[in-house]
Amino acid sequence: MYAALWRVLPGPWWVRLVIVLALATAVLYGLFFYVFPWVSTMVNPQEVTVQ
Repeated sequence: MYAALWRVLPGPWWVRLVIVLALATAVLYGLFFYVFPWVSTMVNPQEVTVQ
């Protein structure tokens, strides 16, 4: 899967690297600011105590 993505991206290797890093950053941003808060409203942990 990653090799196919690498072949599809345009440009030399350094441009591909910048594109992959930008995509990874965008995915992580979306997860941290949209997906994880939305999921945390549905997951309500019981009272948990660690002794």
